[in-house]
Amino acid sequence: MLLTDAPSTEAAPRTRLRWWTELPLILLVYGAYSAGRLLARGDVTSAVDHGLAILRVEKFFFLNAEHPLNRLFTREPWIGIPADFWYASLHYMVTPAVLVWLFRSRAVRYRAARTWLMTSTFIGLIGFTLLPTCPPRLLSAGHGFVDTMAQYSDYGWWGGEASAPRGLGGMTNQYAAMPSLHCGWALWCGVMLWMYGGTRLTKIAGVLYPLITTIVVMGTANHYFLDAVAGFAVMGVGFLLTRPVLRLADTVRARFGIRPFPHARGGPTGAPHGAGSSIVSAGCQTSASERIPRQRKVPATPGAAEPGAEPGASPTDAGDGTPAAAR
Repeated sequence: MLLTDAPSTEAAPRTRLRWWTELPLILLVYGAYSAGRLLARGDVTSAVDHGLAILRVEKFFFLNAEHPLNRLFTREPWIGIPADFWYASLHYMVTPAVLVWLFRSRAVRYRAARTWLMTSTFIGLIGFTLLPTCPPRLLSAGHGFVDTMAQYSDYGWWGGEASAPRGLGGMTNQYAAMPSLHCGWALWCGVMLWMYGGTRLTKIAGVLYPLITTIVVMGTANHYFLDAVAGFAVMGVGFLLTRPVLRLADTVRARFGIRPFPHARGGPTGAPHGAGSSIVSAGCQTSASERIPRQRKVPATPGAAEPGAEPGASPTDAGDGTPAAAR
C-alpha cells in the first residue's frame, strides 16, 4: 500500500522538503485549479439538464436524500446556520491544516499524501470541464429545493451565490457541482487523521468529518448525493495514480540532475528493511561468521580463535552444543 507499508518508526527523509518550495507549489496548483474551475463554466442549459438527469437517477434508485435534508436545514435554523458555516469555511481551513500537520510531523508520509490530493484535484477539474452540473439550489423552485446559503446569508459573509463573499459571486463557477471536491477533500482529510492521528479522538474526527460534510453539502442544496459519490471516486482514482505520478516526478528530477526524494516503502529512506543492522528476527543478533542466531562455526584448529569472536572467548564457548558467550 502506498501510505501504509512503511515501518512504524518514522524519520525525516534524507532529501528534506522545504516549506518555501512546498508553499509556492501548493498555491500554484490551487490557483490553477481555481482558474480552471472558473473558466470551465459550460452551457447553463446543459448544466441544468445534467443536474436534472442526476436527480432522476437518484429518484429511480431511491437515493434522493437531498430533499428531506434540505427541508430540515431550511426549517431548523440551529442546524442550517452552522451547516452553512461548515460548508463555507472548513473546506478551506481543514485541508491546509492537515497538510501543514503532515509536513511538520509526518514528513515521510507528506509527499505521497500531497501528491494524492493534488492528482485528485486535477481529475476533479476534468470533471467540471466535461460535465458542468447545476446544483440543486439553482434548479427552479418547482423542484423543491431552498438555497440555505441565501436564506441565512445575513448570518455569514456569503451572499446568494454559493459560499463566495458578497459581491464576489461572479468570480466563482456555480455549475461545478460534479464531482464534489468538498466531499473528496474531506475524505482525504479523514483518511490522514485516521491513519496518522495516533489517538482515538483523531480517528473519530477522521470518520465524522467526511460524513458530516457529505450531509452538509446535500442539506444546503449545494450538491446531489451522486456528486458526493463522484468526489469519493475521484479520490480513489487519484490514490491509484499517486505512485506512478511520484515515479514520473522522480524521473524528471533525475533528468535534471536533482536527487529524487526517497519513498516511504522499505523504510523511511527507501533502503531495504534491516540494511546495515544486525537485527534479523525477534531481537536475535548475528555476526558475519554466524550461520544462524546464537550458533557459530567450530574453529578448524583447536585453540584457534574464531573469526569475529569476542576477545577472551574460549574455543569451548563457541561449540555447537554450548551457548555462545554473552554479548
